[in-house]
Amino acid sequence: MKDFKDKVVVITGGGTGIGLSFAKRFGDAGAKLVLAGRRQEKLDEAAAQLQELGYEALGCACDVSDYAQVEALADFAEEKFGSADVIMNNAGILIPPSSVIDADMDQVRQMMDVNYMGVWNGASVFGKRFIARGTPAAIYNVGSENAFFNIVPGMFAYESAKHGLHSMTDALREETPDFIDVSFICPGFVQSEMTAMAGDAPMDVEEYTAIAFPQILAGEYYVVSHSFNVVWIKHRYDEMIKAYEKYAPRYEGDWKYDPRTMQAKAAEAAKAAEQQEGE
Repeated sequence: MKDFKDKVVVITGGGTGIGLSFAKRFGDAGAKLVLAGRRQEKLDEAAAQLQELGYEALGCACDVSDYAQVEALADFAEEKFGSADVIMNNAGILIPPSSVIDADMDQVRQMMDVNYMGVWNGASVFGKRFIARGTPAAIYNVGSENAFFNIVPGMFAYESAKHGLHSMTDALREETPDFIDVSFICPGFVQSEMTAMAGDAPMDVEEYTAIAFPQILAGEYYVVSHSFNVVWIKHRYDEMIKAYEKYAPRYEGDWKYDPRTMQAKAAEAAKAAEQQEGE
């Protein structure tokens, strides 16, 4: 989606940090803004800030881990501005660092509920409405550089959620109709309330969205920043390719084990079986 004039854009985690900065970018492009988050007072402050800049903006309290609340968020946007055109699933939390073995599972579940299931809730609720309406729309999932590699000790839960979100967004990209744009937004370490517990972040949030937003306008699937990440991405995939070259090298006819080919054949067989049962 390249034109956001008069489009209704819903941003979870929109009251602070990356979400609020993206809201300003969308506002500059002429969008009507609905900011969602857990704290209504923060949302009201953010909406007032955006209104002072001349944008149409409102806040709506929402716990994204609760599907019913996300449905209520979509209803709120429609009541105030009309049907939403864009959902940016940006809400996320951090938990104290821990190892896989010693982690507090209640904290890990809480993180997964927000950082993974919360995104699924947003994609599901708004995606169903986008498909039913049949007009241009967009689903933007905010992941992380941590979706591409595990590099920070003690951050396995956060990284696991973001890896899963990468796969979810890949699936959305293939499953949704062509009139729905899908992007996986991958910020690096950016100044925000969430990253404050980790100390100073090397990139200002406005600097970050200045890099990212033009990629959204261009319809890119991967929205990237923090160029040093290519070092770790290359390291990971080089290691994987070397393992295959050593222990499972390519050979003539190996295409028969292509998972997509096998899945397609299984789907054809299932369809044929259904047709036979119906005869």
